[in-house]
Amino acid sequence: MTTRVVMSLGQKLKAVLVDLSGTLHVEDYVIPGAIQAVQRLKDSSLHVLFVTNTTKESKRRLYERMQRFGFNVHKHELFTSLTAARQLVENQNLRPMLLLDDCALEDFEGISQENPNAVLVGLAPQHFNYEKLNSAFSLLMEGHPLIAVHKARYFKRPDGLALGPGGFVEGLEYASGTRATVVGKPRESFFLSALKTIDCKPEEAVMIGDDVIGDVEGANKIGMKGILVKTGKYRVGDENKIDQIQSTACDDIGSAVDLILKQMIH
Repeated sequence: MTTRVVMSLGQKLKAVLVDLSGTLHVEDYVIPGAIQAVQRLKDSSLHVLFVTNTTKESKRRLYERMQRFGFNVHKHELFTSLTAARQLVENQNLRPMLLLDDCALEDFEGISQENPNAVLVGLAPQHFNYEKLNSAFSLLMEGHPLIAVHKARYFKRPDGLALGPGGFVEGLEYASGTRATVVGKPRESFFLSALKTIDCKPEEAVMIGDDVIGDVEGANKIGMKGILVKTGKYRVGDENKIDQIQSTACDDIGSAVDLILKQMIH
């Protein structure tokens, strides 16, 4: 059941962008009805693209995990913040110190890390210790750039909410006086790059996600509609923070897909 639907998707809808963690699954727990909801979207005439800020694993590992869960997902349908980060590193010929989970490092194979001239931060709990962070701080104090894969404040685990990389990025910013370049959601460039892969305009797409800022507000800023799902990192009252003309809230991915397909029919 959806809450107070004001948003209209209009007649131009061509694509649906779907968040992963918190929207389709929470770590290894699949949200009830999510597999079926994704399949209903894929059986429609809409393009479906899976967009994620997940930095805990490489694109290959993420794809294999979604397949293991039972989702009908193809690798080319995944657009990750790690992909966007690598593009930035290559475009600027950087040799980054990588503060990333070991499972994500393969997405940077072939990128030199010798004599680093940048710091790149994702979610890397095993590396968020004083020595590693101090090494990153030293590089920043030498004038090298700081790149944040994203700045999420927290994410959902089965045992509750957990710290995201945002606090660590802001700590490095505060200490060094450096402002990070953020490449993941909610950056406009992230959404635009994702839409470019399916040749879709912002006004022709809707974003479904559990993060009121990263997913819904970020999508709204480039002219996309947004649907906030009340799963994952959602907290009571988040629905009051969204633009009621451009967005709405639904209980879960299943009800979000119901809304989309119903409006397409009518």
